[in-house]
Amino acid sequence: MSHQESSSSGSIPPARGSRGRAVFALVLIIAVVCGAVAGGRMWDAGARADRALAAHRHQVRATTTGPAEETPVAARYGTKPQALAPAVWEQPAHVRRSGTIHVPPKTPPGRTVTIWVDDAGSPARPPGGTADRALTALSGGIAVAGAVGVTGAGVVLLVRRRSEGHRLAAWEREWERVEPVWSGRLRRGSDAGGDDD
Repeated sequence: MSHQESSSSGSIPPARGSRGRAVFALVLIIAVVCGAVAGGRMWDAGARADRALAAHRHQVRATTTGPAEETPVAARYGTKPQALAPAVWEQPAHVRRSGTIHVPPKTPPGRTVTIWVDDAGSPARPPGGTADRALTALSGGIAVAGAVGVTGAGVVLLVRRRSEGHRLAAWEREWERVEPVWSGRLRRGSDAGGDDD
């Protein structure tokens, strides 16, 4: 009896471990899927926002009217360092405008450069590019996947801990019932009672 009981108890942990790995694998799959869905939606939202912004952005030619001056804190668009210079341009057509624009360092007066302006003709940032949109979608998807994965793993561990506590309590109750018979104490008590008679 003891051999059968020990062999059956020895087979429980591997099965439980396999179930645990399967549950964690399922949580991982769900997290990856949620991250992919979130990243895809962020990509679509970014694409719509970039298209809407591009409809109100225009590239025009501007001519610098003074020397470029580097800013105290380096201003950057993309990876190229920028300086500031006074310039003139036309936007809308035949409407002369002037202002300070970003130009490459050491740009001399009289140099023609391309700038982005809005519908009113004021200098504005360019529409977002594919690389920026991809980075935003990727980082957002990873963040969502991580949050789902951590939350799911925490829930699984909590459920397993509570289940383990219930299982141990059930084993203890079963052992209290079986132990006297398994150890022979119940038989010895019965024999002692029969001898007294």
